[in-house]
Order: sequence, then structure tokens, then C-alpha cells
Amino acid sequence: MFGLPSEWSLDVPERYFTLENYDGGVARWCPGCGDFAMLSAVQRICRDAQVPPEKLAMVSGIGCSSRFPHYMHAYGFHGLHGRALPVACGIKSRRPDLDVWVATGDGDCCSIGAGHWLHASRYNMDMVVMVFDNSVYGLTKKQTSPTTPLGFSTNTHPAGAFLPPLDVAATTLGFPNVSFVARTVDWNPVHLYQTLVTAHAHRGTSFVHILQRCPTYSADIFDEWRKDPDRILLLHHEEGVPADDGVRRTYKNQRLHDPRDLAAARALATPGEQLAIGLLYRNPEAPRLDEISVRGLGTARERRLALIEREIDRFAL
Repeated sequence: MFGLPSEWSLDVPERYFTLENYDGGVARWCPGCGDFAMLSAVQRICRDAQVPPEKLAMVSGIGCSSRFPHYMHAYGFHGLHGRALPVACGIKSRRPDLDVWVATGDGDCCSIGAGHWLHASRYNMDMVVMVFDNSVYGLTKKQTSPTTPLGFSTNTHPAGAFLPPLDVAATTLGFPNVSFVARTVDWNPVHLYQTLVTAHAHRGTSFVHILQRCPTYSADIFDEWRKDPDRILLLHHEEGVPADDGVRRTYKNQRLHDPRDLAAARALATPGEQLAIGLLYRNPEAPRLDEISVRGLGTARERRLALIEREIDRFAL
């Protein structure tokens, strides 16, 4: 075109997706809920990766966090209590072309869904699993969950929870064939976003343990770490979660941690005087069931997708 600088390009993509393309409606969580930060981060990641909305599958179980599929413009499956992971694995096994995300809570994943939690980790299918941990059953009005701290008063244990809490990240690291475990916090949206970006880039099941405050029932439960950044240990490594200058200034206690070191990851995972955040463990060589199942069916991925498209066309007629 006359007058157009030579370095300019008119190669405009046929489809370009903005944040509005992933907006499924007004989110109706309580004001101040950490779930908003997760929703915003996932929408940004999908926008930045230009994932077509029709190639997204959002799966959840039961709980406040499990409203997530309602607020994403994508395929959504709001399942039963504890059953998000088998549904997600089923979707991935038959639609390997879909970008699968799972939203589950500490009660949903770690109680009635505990068996599926273990086996989904072992299957290592390509998906991101976000475990929203507010340490109570929030949707059903503050009952003790598997991650409730000792002594914390709930409606089921007014005198305080009397069993030691389960730690999501540390427990996941004990499962066979685990390939990715990270931890982050909802009150640092920059680190939360970078953690989910890293999880999305991993090929395999990415478990992200997110400490998420419930403003109604457990607003102060993580104050020992939220109000005192010196009690946070920021993990960093060239293969880990990137940390910008703002995050590094916030957390002065930092450690170089090789995410391929499983023994070190296990030692760091259980909170003590400090809470480690970042990428605890990653094994990109771990076998993936979705790749194996494609070979086991005797069909290549392209052949399977062609069969799926043919079935879709057949039912459309």
C-alpha cells in the first residue's frame, strides 16, 4: 500500500480473542473472595495464549470454587462433590485437543474426592488442576474440612478442629507419577498469575495449591503469612515460577530450588516457620495416560480427531 512503512505488516490474525471472549457472566462470589483473582488470571492466560473458547473445557465439583465454569465462556461441566477429576480425565481421554482446567476446593478434592485426586495425579493427563484451599467448607457454611488447622473453630467443631490438617502440596508429592506441584497465594495476584502460567505450559497434570481466603468464614486464617511476608519463602529457579522485581522485593527470604529434586520438594512442602511458594516439583518425563491411551486405541491423534469431527457432523445432520 502506498505510504505504508516497509516494516509494518498487514498479517492480521483471522481470529483474535480479547478478555471479553472468555467472560461467561458476572461472578457472584462474596466481595473480597480470593476466587476472583483466580478467574481473572485464567482469563488472562487464555487471552495471552489465544486459546479458542471452543477449545476450552472448565470442570468443577461442588463448592464455592466450583462455580468457576459458570463464569468462563467455554465448555463447562459442573459435576458432583469430589468428582471433578474423573470427569476431567474422561474429557481429556476423548478430546485430547481441548485445553482442560479443573477448579476444586480443599473439601471437594481432599475429602470425598481423595481417591480421584491420587489417581488423577498418577494418570498425569494434560490439564491444570487448581485446588482452592480456604480450609473450611465455605458453600455449606463453615464445617471442618481436611485442611482446617488445629484449634480452628467451625460449626461442626465449635471447640476447635482436633485432627492435624492435611497439606495439599505435601500430600500430592507423595503420589506416584506426580509431574507438577506448585503453591501460591491469592493475596499476591502477580505470583498467582505467573504460577498458573507455568502450570499451563507444563505438559501433564499440573497441581496448583492456592491458599485462598474466604472473607465470610476464614478471612483471617492465613494472616500469619499474609501480614508477615518474612514468613514466606520464595522459591526460584530458571525452570521454576518467574518472579518479577515486585515479588522479589515483597519476599526477602528466597531460595534457589531445583524443581526436579523430589526429596527437596517434599522437605519444603510442609509449612513450618515459613511457607514455601513457587514451583516445588516438575518432572516433564513422567508418562502421560492421555498419550498412552491414544496409542492403545490403535489410532493416531489426528485420526481420532477426524473421527470426532465426523461424529459431530453426523449428529448435526
